[in-house]
Amino acid sequence: MGVDGQHRDLVMSDPALEIVRVPVLEDNYAWLIYDPKVQEAAVVDPGQAAPVLAAAERRGWHIAQVWATHWHPDHTGGNADMKAAGATILGPAAEADKIPTLDIMLKPGDVVRLGSHTGQVIAVPGHTQGHIALHFADDKAVFTGDTLFAMGCGRLFEGTPADMFDNMQRYAAMPDDTTVYCGHEYTQSNGRYALQAEPDNAAIAERMREVDALRARGEATVPTTIGRERATNPFMRATSAEQLGARRAEKDAFRG
Repeated sequence: MGVDGQHRDLVMSDPALEIVRVPVLEDNYAWLIYDPKVQEAAVVDPGQAAPVLAAAERRGWHIAQVWATHWHPDHTGGNADMKAAGATILGPAAEADKIPTLDIMLKPGDVVRLGSHTGQVIAVPGHTQGHIALHFADDKAVFTGDTLFAMGCGRLFEGTPADMFDNMQRYAAMPDDTTVYCGHEYTQSNGRYALQAEPDNAAIAERMREVDALRARGEATVPTTIGRERATNPFMRATSAEQLGARRAEKDAFRG
């Protein structure tokens, strides 16, 4: 899979998907995914439609589907306009009452399809109770919405530390070279907390030097990989739900 900008060199072998990172709102990312074989695209979590539609138009791509990971407006705010432009809206069945634009309701174990590429729908509650992730195992990619971030995890608005701990264990079991496409540019603040949570972790310190340099140049720090998160993410590295919960509470109060 290829990604615009810093990560454009991440290309998989044919048949390839091209993935474009589209900044929306203040610090969100929508992910525009294109299969050249079928000449169709899908977009994950378009908090705004205009930037996504513009990115697709520049490339001559037709967006056939929207894949929503959860109901929060900064991830679904563009759905109505995407639907008006011809896209079918797919998202978690458990949050259908909060995503009125849904055409197809997804349950854990279902799959989404773009051409011959398939992504398994995984339940990852905690940030919201119906939150899903989309795991394209054959393509070594996972779209995590607001659950797994680079060096972080989502706030526990609707779930428990045990929910998020289970999510982290599920993600950690994926191959290290799985690319993680998350919903926000939170890496720098996450990393500052990670340095406090694990002050002796040299991998975090090294990664933060890279992150700080990227942000100083105005560049994105995601996608990431499961391997990098296993080494540097204090939430994925938590050894129990209790430790994850304590770290999440510390991060919520962290002002570093």
